[in-house]
Amino acid sequence: MRNIIVDYKKLTPEVLALLVEKYPDGYGDDDVISFKNHKYETIEAVEVITEDTKYLVKISKRLSMQMESFDEDDYSEKEMADPDALPEITVEDIKKAEQDED
Repeated sequence: MRNIIVDYKKLTPEVLALLVEKYPDGYGDDDVISFKNHKYETIEAVEVITEDTKYLVKISKRLSMQMESFDEDDYSEKEMADPDALPEITVEDIKKAEQDED
């Protein structure tokens, strides 16, 4: 089994769909895996597993927003493997979401 660490910027709709399926109500503290990378920086990620690959997806505010707004029907089969198919989440989007929470 391959182990792959994925940052939000390299996330494909296919992996995002797996995350949304595994964590339909979002992920909690018990779902988070913490580890040190080769630079001894602490990384927090959530895990999703396919038949041949274990993905550790780094946690960020952008990941949470992307999971909330994801709809698998918006993507063709070809786009599901393309990280560029996901819309870019900007700092303004994050600020707006934080204001909406208040």
